[in-house]
Amino acid sequence: MLNENHAFILDFPELKLDIVQLNHDDPRFKADLQRYHELDYNIRQLEISGSPIEDSSMNDLKHQRMVLKDTLYKQLTQHHEQAGK
Repeated sequence: MLNENHAFILDFPELKLDIVQLNHDDPRFKADLQRYHELDYNIRQLEISGSPIEDSSMNDLKHQRMVLKDTLYKQLTQHHEQAGK
């Protein structure tokens, strides 16, 4: 869907506390999360303005967002498992 907000915390509300803690304690997670939000914002702005870039460029941006989301999710679930022990 166009202009759909993919904010990380909205996609994983059950892990909100872990997201907040990692964002505070882990500089790598914080940097990755910032980059994810920037990509998501840029993609949504492009969609709002009618996607004034090549389809391949838009697909590249969306792929980058997906890869970053996977990376963040792996970090998040590892932290959640460790915190639960």
